[in-house]
Amino acid sequence: MNKPKKSLQISAVNSNFEREPLRHPFGFKGSAMTNVWQIIAKLEEANGTAKIGLGTQNVLWSDSRVFAAHSENGGNALMYAITERALQMIKGQTFSDPISMLDEILPEVLAYGKEITGLNSLRKTFALNALVPVDNAAWLLYAAINGIDSYDNMVPSEYRPGLSARHDKVISIPALGYGTSMETIKGLADRGFFIMKIKIGAPGDQKTMLEKDKAFLKGIHETIGHYETPHSPNGKIPYYFDANGRYESQDTLHRFLDYAEQIGALDQIAVLEEPFGEHNHDSVSSLTARGPRVAADESAHTDEDAISRIEQGYNSIAVKAIAKTMSMTMKIAQAAYERNVPCFCADLTVNPILVDWNKMVAARLPAFPGWNMGMQETNGWQNYRDWEEMLSHHPQPNADWVPSRDGLYDTGAAFNRKSGGIFAESEYYKGLV
Repeated sequence: MNKPKKSLQISAVNSNFEREPLRHPFGFKGSAMTNVWQIIAKLEEANGTAKIGLGTQNVLWSDSRVFAAHSENGGNALMYAITERALQMIKGQTFSDPISMLDEILPEVLAYGKEITGLNSLRKTFALNALVPVDNAAWLLYAAINGIDSYDNMVPSEYRPGLSARHDKVISIPALGYGTSMETIKGLADRGFFIMKIKIGAPGDQKTMLEKDKAFLKGIHETIGHYETPHSPNGKIPYYFDANGRYESQDTLHRFLDYAEQIGALDQIAVLEEPFGEHNHDSVSSLTARGPRVAADESAHTDEDAISRIEQGYNSIAVKAIAKTMSMTMKIAQAAYERNVPCFCADLTVNPILVDWNKMVAARLPAFPGWNMGMQETNGWQNYRDWEEMLSHHPQPNADWVPSRDGLYDTGAAFNRKSGGIFAESEYYKGLV
């Protein structure tokens, strides 16, 4: 008989942040970001046990209206204020587990976010992004007080079916912002990367956007369309397009796919991620009928939202433990599993430690049909100016699972034995709180 788990009794909290500059502006959603705030949250129990959780903020991704209305650092400061508000809310409180904590505080945290941003329709993802470091710290503290030392034992039993796979390889998927040079794209393919995440939805009105997107696709297909890989079902490099909600109508997207078919690229389009805004509730069955999977990302804020997207015909979900909290990701993955919809992990340009948090999920999500590996976008190494220094803050920077080789992460025995290193503490980040 399993003994009851100890509840979280949070007596003290702390937080801090660091700005990490990017090598160059990272463009999507019609704009671009130049630096990324890394957040550290600390939770402590009355007996002195303390744990830190990390989070990476992305205001442009989580609600582009906030990004547009403020300076870049101003938008980040608003999100950080939400994190701090959440910490003050939970101080002195008791929760049965981290998922219960998230469920209890999310409505009030979201209401506070609406108040300070002045947006009554602030996206839930903005609040969830702010809660990632708090949630991660809560999971590590919960594990510590209950003697849990593995990720699999940390996942509550009701959410284990959705995270029941054990892939010994996870695909490393680089991201290509619009405007990425063909030389860079060819270089990635030559290094062994065999799935490319390609940002479409270029700046401009819908007509301008479509023409730019078609030209980008043409350049990519001419550059790497002929490459072969033993890993994909059809032996070709698959394209994974992310529109970040920039397409306003299905007709425009169909014209993009018509062009792809015209140049012979349609059968290599594996995924169309978040093509429309979250308020578009039309069926996407006419798109999935043409072959690509249509994935929900930021519009699938919660498990309930993911279910709504699945009912619209979305037949894959991009999950982000590092953007929407581990707690919410467990719920979304389980909802998708119960409806036979595959998931994969997308990035938020996170730091090396959070890459491994995401990797734990990617290695456990049931595989896409036709594939036998997990899938995970990872673009921090492409975009951070000081990535190598950030790697030095990782508690196990030399572990075999940390780097990718030939487009693959090793998530075999050593990775599982150590739970991807997520229980190891970073002395560097610990020192900041």
